[in-house]
Amino acid sequence: MDSELPALLVLGPPMVFKLFQSHYSHKYRFLNAFSSHLPLPEFLQTQQTHPSSVRAILCNPRQPVTADVIRSLPSLGIVATTTVGADHIDTAECRRRGIQVVTLGSQFAPDVADMAVALLIDVMFKISAGDRFAKKSIHFKPWSFPSGSKLGGKRVGIIGLGRIGGEVAKRLEAFDCIIMYHSRNKNPSVSYTFYSNVVDLASNSDVLILCCPLTEQTKYIVNKEVMLALGKDGIIVNVGRGALIDEKELVQCLMEGEIRGAGLDVFENEPNVPEELFALDNVVLSPHAAAYTLDCFMDACEHVAKSLDAFFSSKSLIISPIT
Repeated sequence: MDSELPALLVLGPPMVFKLFQSHYSHKYRFLNAFSSHLPLPEFLQTQQTHPSSVRAILCNPRQPVTADVIRSLPSLGIVATTTVGADHIDTAECRRRGIQVVTLGSQFAPDVADMAVALLIDVMFKISAGDRFAKKSIHFKPWSFPSGSKLGGKRVGIIGLGRIGGEVAKRLEAFDCIIMYHSRNKNPSVSYTFYSNVVDLASNSDVLILCCPLTEQTKYIVNKEVMLALGKDGIIVNVGRGALIDEKELVQCLMEGEIRGAGLDVFENEPNVPEELFALDNVVLSPHAAAYTLDCFMDACEHVAKSLDAFFSSKSLIISPIT
């Protein structure tokens, strides 16, 4: 009977959730709180479920797992998210309670790295701008469109040389780019030049690519000082989190020509995007879709399912560390 199955509280569904639920409805009793407007305690009452019987949460960034939510579930033992980052989860409270937090770890790293390089190439070669130009012009001459620039040999500063940053570096090495980086600590296993200061990294780079997680320490890690240090020929690509960049200052620097361009897959106040960016041909926007492929979604669901199975069967969890 369904009432005898372990309860899985779904605060935020993964993509292809219907498929996920149909595959695992014989293992879990899905409590789809995301589809209800009721406060969590009242929702659980409608499901005839006592808070103490909920041991697992499935979530995504649109529905934060706050300390209050965690405290309201005294038997909670695992929070699984279908994202690489865990900034929508109060990980400090989870650590205090001994609750496991399962993220996707390196699952999306190659795809996000591909998107970072794609955004960079688009900005440098003006691909999206050229597409719009060609479609609007019945007859055009190639030299009537502003020229782009090559990628080969460019100095690329990567902020966050973790799983995604490492994949970005590997791809850009194929373009003969000069790789430099900033991370919390110097990585002795790589030969890239390390900068402990982001302003110094920007001063010596043609491109900055943000791949680090969002924390209190990394919020606005790219501020106006960093942008000015990057300079008028500099390009910023962000596939991390929107608030890694001071977005208001970024908009101003782009509009005033203080930096050359930007490729953005994430934004500070998603799903809202600054309207000032829409008319700029030196900006390429993506709707936080770096890993939006069916293959990735299926892999993510499988990873989460294995972690939940391991938890409920008391086996070793497939846990990706929170960075």
